Amino acid sequence: MDTTFREACADPRTVALPLAHLSLELGHLYMDDFKAGPERLREQFSLVGAWAQAARQACAAQLGRHPRISTCFLIDDYFTRFSSPAEVVPQILQEAAAAGLVIDYLARESACSEAGAVQPAKLVEARLVPSPPPGSNGSRPPVTATGWLSNGERSPAGDNMVSVRVPGWQPPWEIEARRHSVFLDVELWDEQQGMRTWSCAFLAAVWQLLRLGLLRNEEGQEVLRPERATGALPDSWEALPPLLQLTDGAAPFAAYRTVSVLASRFLPIEHAVKVVLGQWLPEETVLRQLVERARQEGVSLPGDVRERVGYVFHGPS
Repeated sequence: MDTTFREACADPRTVALPLAHLSLELGHLYMDDFKAGPERLREQFSLVGAWAQAARQACAAQLGRHPRISTCFLIDDYFTRFSSPAEVVPQILQEAAAAGLVIDYLARESACSEAGAVQPAKLVEARLVPSPPPGSNGSRPPVTATGWLSNGERSPAGDNMVSVRVPGWQPPWEIEARRHSVFLDVELWDEQQGMRTWSCAFLAAVWQLLRLGLLRNEEGQEVLRPERATGALPDSWEALPPLLQLTDGAAPFAAYRTVSVLASRFLPIEHAVKVVLGQWLPEETVLRQLVERARQEGVSLPGDVRERVGYVFHGPS
């Protein structure tokens, strides 16, 4: 009988992350919001407060006990660079505190693309498994070639209408439609001069997966590790940790479920997020870890990742 010896470290170990019951997102900050001045932040946080409290109460009611809840806030330093952490972060914390809110974790949106030696967006892209519409013949180019992902079948157009002998125009349709379709075609990235820029929708999907504790790097290790805020804040976004922990004793960043309290203008983006999550294949080992942890804690955890993501949309767009 042949015997094979292997070192214990030869197989990558998938680490289990500490988990909160709920990751509560208190908003995003983009350049337009910053240019509008502290009043814009003040207005946003004043709207967020009541909804954030409602999300906390709903989580506690579902669990039947005091939940572990962490809060987070996302700053766009990917599409535009504005001001500096030394100026922006204190404003955010001050206005949040004035509205009775505490931000535990602050993240840079660019960290969804690149965080040190890890590229979270690439990890998510590698596990996209587009759902083929019934009756499809494989003629549609793969998402890795086009950078587009849809939730159904596109309308035939141009020469393709002739080749498949379609008599006239045919509407697109949604795979999971409930009688009527809400078809969506999501651009995941574009490329100019060999440089790829991830779309806001795709980075938002990565952000949700990070908050849900579902991403690991190639070695099975944590992708985004919180770093404590120590000393003065830097003058450049590159010098700020991808994920900054702002409060002592905060519940873990990753959680079984997420709730994002956002302005209604984000609704189209988050619709696209659900399309991406519906066609993303989680790692089986990570899924088993979460299911077992949830079972031990008596937490109800939906099998469909999309159902672990919740929203409150408020105010004008």
